[in-house]
Amino acid sequence: MMQWILKYKLYHIPFWVAYHLMWLLINTDGLHNSWHYLFGGEVPVKFLGYIIFQAAGAYFNLYFLIPRFLSEGRYGLYFIGVVLTILICTALITSGYYLNAYLSDLTFQELFGRPPSDFLYIFSRMCLPSTAASMTLAMSVKLAKNWLQTEREKLTLQKENLETELKYLKSQINPHFLFNTINSIYVLIHKDADLASESLASFSDMLRYQLYECNDSYILLRKELNFLEDFIKLESLRLYDDQTELAFDLSQQVSEHLRVAPFILLPFVENAFKHVSRDKIRANFIHMQLSVCDKNQLHLRLENSKEKGSGNESSGIGLANVKRRLELIYPGKHDLEIRDKNDIFKIELKLDLG
Repeated sequence: MMQWILKYKLYHIPFWVAYHLMWLLINTDGLHNSWHYLFGGEVPVKFLGYIIFQAAGAYFNLYFLIPRFLSEGRYGLYFIGVVLTILICTALITSGYYLNAYLSDLTFQELFGRPPSDFLYIFSRMCLPSTAASMTLAMSVKLAKNWLQTEREKLTLQKENLETELKYLKSQINPHFLFNTINSIYVLIHKDADLASESLASFSDMLRYQLYECNDSYILLRKELNFLEDFIKLESLRLYDDQTELAFDLSQQVSEHLRVAPFILLPFVENAFKHVSRDKIRANFIHMQLSVCDKNQLHLRLENSKEKGSGNESSGIGLANVKRRLELIYPGKHDLEIRDKNDIFKIELKLDLG
């Protein structure tokens, strides 16, 4: 039943009745007089004429004139069509006054307080303004409805585009991460087979996490930190005979309910290991501090030594990827500061996980 009502737009009927009842209440000074006018046999025909012909004019405008002329840019024809529609509907409503007087036991003067010869006055002063107003109201409601629908469709499309871009960015992480890790294991094979075997086992755990445990938009922060710890251990094995100072302080005081976008922190750590200096004279280092303060505020500080005169470390694919992901996933909820100096690269990230 409800679908049938919606299909044929019968729910519009109460709107038109309520709209004209409101004006009747205003013009007759109260509910009692309005009731008397409607059901006392004085002006029901005129009242129905207002409802029927103003609604007909409004729908003719909405479903014929606008699609046929206005939407096609034929503004002159649309203006002519609207004016003719208003004039015809006004004339039909005005004729309702005379039909009402014909069917009533009272004279035209007694019913409406004006002589029958005042057709132009009734047409122009009593019927025309309300007809134009009702068509304008209907058009405004329709345009507002169309605007809201368009905005919803735009938001839906933006969300779909956002999800598509995020999936693309996330998919770029997988080959980037795999390439670097496999390369690290390859280097270890020639240095220490036992360490290579150990790192391969760790890599297997990390790959399992990557394939099966982080497919949601957000995952538990604790799991992401565990993954980072495994990654750091694996990368540290590759540097075991280098003169590189490694200092990692990952907060253990993490709420069990906090969630974070998967692999949002990995590119920063990966970048540090990739670009850390291999100087034989001065100290090489990677320092990382990660904490969660104010309950939902993640704070990451990461710095590494780099070769003097090396290129711009911040222009790599991994960092460009994570910058874009932060913009899409945490708009207005993150603060990323990157300082690329001559021999030191620093990153500071503040991320609101609330």
